[in-house]
Amino acid sequence: MTFTPPPGFTTRPTLSGTFGMSASTHWLATATAQSVLERGGNAFDASVAAAFVLHVVEPHLNGPGGDLVGIFQTADADSPTVLMGQGPAPAGATIAHYRAEGLDLVPGSGALAAAVPGAVDAWLLLLRDHGTWELTDVLAYAIGYARDGHPLIPQAAATISRVAGLFRDEWTTSGDLWMPGGRPPAAGDVVRNPAYADVLDGLVHASCTVRDDGPVGRAARVDAARREWRTGLVAQESAAFAAQPHRHSAGGRHAGVITIDDFAGFEAGYEPAVTRTFRGRTIAKAGPWTQGPALLQALALLEPFDDDLIDPSTEAGAHTLLEAQKLALADRDAWFGDDDVDLEALLADDYLAERRELIGDRASTAFRPGRLHGREPFVPPLRTDSAADGASTGEPTVSPSGQTRGDTCHLDVVDRWGNIVSATPSGGWLQSSPTIPALGFCLGTRLQMTWLEPGTPSSLTPGRRPRTTLTPTLVLRGHEPEFAIGTPGGDQQDQWQLPVLLRMIVGGYTAQEAIDSPTLHTTAMPESFWPRTWTPAGAVVEDRLGDDVIGGLERRGHRVTRAGDWSLGRVSAVGRRTADGTLWAAANPRGMQGYAAGR
Repeated sequence: MTFTPPPGFTTRPTLSGTFGMSASTHWLATATAQSVLERGGNAFDASVAAAFVLHVVEPHLNGPGGDLVGIFQTADADSPTVLMGQGPAPAGATIAHYRAEGLDLVPGSGALAAAVPGAVDAWLLLLRDHGTWELTDVLAYAIGYARDGHPLIPQAAATISRVAGLFRDEWTTSGDLWMPGGRPPAAGDVVRNPAYADVLDGLVHASCTVRDDGPVGRAARVDAARREWRTGLVAQESAAFAAQPHRHSAGGRHAGVITIDDFAGFEAGYEPAVTRTFRGRTIAKAGPWTQGPALLQALALLEPFDDDLIDPSTEAGAHTLLEAQKLALADRDAWFGDDDVDLEALLADDYLAERRELIGDRASTAFRPGRLHGREPFVPPLRTDSAADGASTGEPTVSPSGQTRGDTCHLDVVDRWGNIVSATPSGGWLQSSPTIPALGFCLGTRLQMTWLEPGTPSSLTPGRRPRTTLTPTLVLRGHEPEFAIGTPGGDQQDQWQLPVLLRMIVGGYTAQEAIDSPTLHTTAMPESFWPRTWTPAGAVVEDRLGDDVIGGLERRGHRVTRAGDWSLGRVSAVGRRTADGTLWAAANPRGMQGYAAGR
């Protein structure tokens, strides 16, 4: 059977051509990727060039001080690979130190929340090993926009306005960069970041010290830039500036703990993907240092249900999705982390059968992780969300303190040769911590996803990666990639991907139809972002699901928040039709930030 779209449902056409690129992000990044592809670059060249442009044109959504999770498959490979760009906690980031600072949570803004930046080294690694262009050509786009300027998009202007008081009174270096003259810029104002342009020029200069021609010389040039990033100006200025006490999200003034040695000790890398089959497809995700395997568990929980019980457009289907996601996310919070996570047990058929029995006709109000091998699960502090600031919609929100929930970018690229990339760069937002003047950017805040309780899978631990929310996806038929998909959205990233996957794989929707369809998510889990609250039985829905479905969810006990018609999810996707090799791209109209390009 196929799912039935809700009454009045309309969709945009899906683009197709000899390459496909989609992004839940800025049009300049999309245009950059398209330019690279049209000039003969491959999907990896295009992804890296676009990513560095994103640092410049969407600094409220990602930055050089942030992190990255990617998943890709080269045209000649028979399995996907994870690009690991998540830096670990610095050596000085101990629970004892944070407790001594009077903290019971890692702050949501300020340098104490900074993991070692990982995105830049990861992008450079991908370019070295799988790209074809020279670094100077790849970075030329970003350097141009940083030095010569670009029009500020409305969302970035609104973010700066929201934190203007903080920038004016506390983070004055951020005010100097983003509020010249003392006032927030307006949407459309041309903004420049010459300090970051100089940083990128420094990477290019370092690469030019290697004169050898050919592939070996090209790889050495990229490695020279990576060394400069890890040991040169960026490391030195970041460590020195973060050591100065400054205001954090909870109101206290603290110094960061990151050092030059922390920068030098980290290198991005590759990992095998975690996979599971679902209705004839193989779904590939990053490991349990991300939330990715929770999507695999949710799909596995839903697989045996009749199709009408997993249709997101029906009351029964929406209810079943919400309850399955609660169970998968409870296991995420109980068991996931940068440690020995027993994914085999979490995805085992007998364990899943036990968990599936917990899905009843009523909305659960309990936090219900499972027991593994007789071990009791970790139950994080359950702080009820009493705020009414709109954060429950899952869309990016920024408080005057710089606290941010869920801001991210996402891009997907497939090229004419069959290379495919799905990547979610994030962190290092302009509102994360004070701008480092010599660099033109600030450090990220990923450590807020760790706990200050010892002995848990995601406890703050020096040298260990925080369990990130970044979670791109590849979907394969056999060994062949069929499509790449992902979205910004913090804890909602896999929750927003799940209905799209179900509609495409089970319901027969095209990618664009599935992305445009009304969606929903649960808030019945501790948020990954400070202050880490939860809403028992919480469900956030788009009004386009219809009054009958929404009323039915409320009667089942879900605590429903209506989020408007077009407000949830920023999913994008690219793919390759196995029948004829045609490439396609689809993007999200919500927020007017999603773009799809094909040729």
